[in-house]
Amino acid sequence: MKTLRPDSGKKPARAARPGTGGITLSDVARLAGVSAITVSRALNTPAALSPETMERVRSAITRSGYVPNLVAGGLASNRSRLVAALVPTVAGPVFLETIQSLTDALAEAGCQLMLGQSGYTGAREDALLDAIIGRRPDGIVLTGIMHSAQGRKRLLASGIPVVETWDITPTPIDMIVGFSHEKVGVAVADYLYSQGFRRPGVVIAEDQRAMRRRTGFEDRLAELGVHGIPVCTVPAPSSLANGRAGFADLRARHPDIDVVFCGSDVIAHGVITEAQALGLSIPGDVAVMGFGDLPFAAFTHPSLSTVRIDGTSIGRQAAKFILDRAENRDVGPKVRDLGFTITKRSSA
Repeated sequence: MKTLRPDSGKKPARAARPGTGGITLSDVARLAGVSAITVSRALNTPAALSPETMERVRSAITRSGYVPNLVAGGLASNRSRLVAALVPTVAGPVFLETIQSLTDALAEAGCQLMLGQSGYTGAREDALLDAIIGRRPDGIVLTGIMHSAQGRKRLLASGIPVVETWDITPTPIDMIVGFSHEKVGVAVADYLYSQGFRRPGVVIAEDQRAMRRRTGFEDRLAELGVHGIPVCTVPAPSSLANGRAGFADLRARHPDIDVVFCGSDVIAHGVITEAQALGLSIPGDVAVMGFGDLPFAAFTHPSLSTVRIDGTSIGRQAAKFILDRAENRDVGPKVRDLGFTITKRSSA
């Protein structure tokens, strides 16, 4: 028969998790000489405490290096204060303006941005969405409108605010801010035709949005009587190297082209470089048109004619959509077409 010890009715002490040793809220409270509830109030409702108490808690947090458990806080408040954004790549500069303005606008509201790279084929987007949705961010910002049926279904079922960007459609998943790629192609066709160009070529990356610009460009020129436009497709993401290679290929097959419409300013920079290496003058022998109006576009030699996209406004509006939804404010029209501008410079 077992002999019961006097303390056998007590619950055994919970063993500490090995290797943690993290600073806890209680540790901060002891260091500040206040209760744990006071530290919690300092983190969540600082206006409820006196300036002196807040200073003691802040000092203790600074000295201890304590980082609040935001997951626990998010569960209590139903807010994570995290927003996830997916862009095809951060290797190229085309989306940087949007990322920066989105980051700044969210930071002003006390939120942080998590960034993921989905690639240009869409193959990685579903896996990223699975990881993101399970973490319940306050919002998800996507690039473009081309998503898998399963990805769209998961986003709709999640109830998380979703903003699609850099594209436009009357039927977004939730909210959208951007512009029409087809209309960009039409506008570029009209502009180049008005400048007297009749033998255009295209160098473009393997990207669905760029392909829609190409379609708008070709369809509009066909209406104007220009047919059989030669195209060189290069790998995505865009680079100066594949811009050079693309123009070399296009020029070798069609030496009579008088203008090249490029899928991005980066490709256009490569086209200009290769044309000059071949001894061609721009725009005398061949003109060049870009897309994006990146910061370097005005300073190439010659300066680059291009299409200006207001990436800053796209980022700000995406952030406003999510923050308004998080605070239960009316978001207004859910479809925002910010348009674009043809920027005429020396290259075309």
